[in-house]
Amino acid sequence: MAEGWVWKRTARSLAGGLMLAFVAAAAQAHETPDPLGVLQHGLRPNVLPADAPLPHWSLEARMRHHRVPGVAIALVRDGRVVASRGYGVRLAGAPAPVDGDTVFSVGSISKVVAAATTLRLVDAGRVSLDRDVAADLKRWQVPDAPGRIGAITPRMLMSHTSGLGVHGFADYLPGEPVPTLAQVLQGVPPAKNAPVTRRFAPGERNDYSGGAVTVQQMLLEDLTGHPFARIAKAQVFEPLRMKRSTYASPLPPAHGNIAHAHDEEGAPAALPRGYETFAESAASGLWTSANDLGAFVGAIIRSYQGRDGFLRRDTAVRMLTPVARSWFGLGPRLDGEGPSRTFHHGGANDSYRAWIEGYPETGDGFVILTNGANGNDLAREIRNALTDMLDHGDNALLRTPANAPAPSADLAGRYRLDPQVPMEVRGAVADLLEDEMFEMQIVDARLAWRLPEEASVSMLHPLASNRYASASGSLRFVFHRGPDGRVQAVSVVHPASDSRALYRRE
Repeated sequence: MAEGWVWKRTARSLAGGLMLAFVAAAAQAHETPDPLGVLQHGLRPNVLPADAPLPHWSLEARMRHHRVPGVAIALVRDGRVVASRGYGVRLAGAPAPVDGDTVFSVGSISKVVAAATTLRLVDAGRVSLDRDVAADLKRWQVPDAPGRIGAITPRMLMSHTSGLGVHGFADYLPGEPVPTLAQVLQGVPPAKNAPVTRRFAPGERNDYSGGAVTVQQMLLEDLTGHPFARIAKAQVFEPLRMKRSTYASPLPPAHGNIAHAHDEEGAPAALPRGYETFAESAASGLWTSANDLGAFVGAIIRSYQGRDGFLRRDTAVRMLTPVARSWFGLGPRLDGEGPSRTFHHGGANDSYRAWIEGYPETGDGFVILTNGANGNDLAREIRNALTDMLDHGDNALLRTPANAPAPSADLAGRYRLDPQVPMEVRGAVADLLEDEMFEMQIVDARLAWRLPEEASVSMLHPLASNRYASASGSLRFVFHRGPDGRVQAVSVVHPASDSRALYRRE
């Protein structure tokens, strides 16, 4: 099939394929209440004006809006998958529907499964969480750097506190040469990334690092003498009967039932094969299905509750306990408390977006997989529908005040990080906002902020005369005025993780 023909057919065939797949999904419904029925009417944004009606979007309509051809979702209750379903199509322009066993690239969710692989080996006595990795690495060693010398341990690698750099990695298109793991760590061609080196002293701060997880992969391979794909299969996929999951790279077409890659317009990408290759398996190379990933989320929950032998309970508790100065436990991010205590992680390769979330106290959870570059915005809306139904989570609808005052002109200006705030307090904010300075601007009578490397501004939502929320609602900006009435500083707050940083007015 010629690439140009596919592009011309995409607009009309995507709509037709989506409709056929939704009709097929509806035909499978029984008279009993549909566990995923909320997706027919419950999608919503994170923030709305006070007087705006709740939109009650359908998944089908929002897939068209975001130009995402295919979605797969699994719902977990009491630590077990109770529903999984596919929506839309695996390839725009083709009739093959997505189902619960369709495999998607899940990006950095690979890191959480890699962490479970490591922790299984910890339980077996083959890996020590606090042993210097330098003692066991055979093919590569972490380079030293002035002021950043010290032992790096598996606990640090999994919690993103190792101080190692390289946030993420580029994908490899069909036909491009793929580097070895050693070439990735060294940052030499055909690898597309910089070398993995020390950015910070070990344990100093939370700094998300795909490079650290790639070191973790090499450590497991050097300790066991096996490729990582084989290790993960033995430690995770086979025990949990995840028969559709693999770290094989590139994914063989014979694997079958593959969700193909699509760009921001919903057009097929990574042609002619239809999907990319990921050189860093543990960091971003997992292919899995909604059914399989739901089973994984359920197994972590049951292990935490002491109802499953997949991980020892004390190991699962350690996995879901934050490491000091970090937003992470050993693999997943962690937020909330009580029934809303959650572990979660997102995944974003070039043409795929994914999300997992689990509630260890209640046993609930879900998986969202998409095969489009705009899948993040769609997944956020799906998450809102699912957490509203489950009645937990940190993403309740945020309403802006009906009579919010216009932002005061003196809020505009440059703000610089106050380094006196301890890293234990900054936590997730230090990871989300690495810049030491940002600028506030008044744009069309609204407040906006701009990071140094960004060409455009991001608009903020007013909550009070001195409080604003980011576009997604995940960050708060709280301005502080002194006794003289002048703006002195702004706190940047991440409510879900109870972390904050202070930026002083220049």
